[in-house]
Amino acid sequence: MHAYVHIVDDDPSFRKALERRLKLAGYRVGTYASARELLDQLPDDGEAGCILLDVRIPGMSGPELQRRLNELESTLPIVFLTGHADTATTVQAIKAGAEDFLTKPIASEQLIEAITRAVARHELVRDQRTRLDSLRALLAKLTPRERQVFDLIVCGRINKQIAHELGTTERTIKAHRHQVMEKMQVQSLAELVSIAERLGARASGGEVKA
Repeated sequence: MHAYVHIVDDDPSFRKALERRLKLAGYRVGTYASARELLDQLPDDGEAGCILLDVRIPGMSGPELQRRLNELESTLPIVFLTGHADTATTVQAIKAGAEDFLTKPIASEQLIEAITRAVARHELVRDQRTRLDSLRALLAKLTPRERQVFDLIVCGRINKQIAHELGTTERTIKAHRHQVMEKMQVQSLAELVSIAERLGARASGGEVKA
């Protein structure tokens, strides 16, 4: 399925021309006359796409909409379009995560290149989010005791130390450790630690031992 490009611009003739240009390039297109219109029909960032956003639009400005979308945790990359580029606005937008900042009038080739980069980054972000969601689901399947063992393993504790801390035997900890590795679908300690780091689930203290 082709990527979805969302155009936010208060100039109807510009919106129409851009929509026509992008549809010819194979994109699906949505157009919005204002930031509020986009927010009222908030795009699904579950499908690959990006937002082409004018800086100066009535009501909520482009940068203000960018901040609002960040608050809403939208992952759709934003490519700013403006007829009045200034360094301060450009720097602010890029620092806030904008994919690109283009000046009108924009050549078709430059625009398509920017959209291609934005869509590629969005697909990467979506894939990472999907992977993290699946890892969180695996972690949620651990029993409370297995989760304790998981936390201590990735903190660098060996079986003997874990058994002492949890007041049980090494044999029991070995069994729990096996269950943790199986449920988290990993073959090594390194993989388990990597998952913990990605999920922000690693406890503080201790060094990871081989």
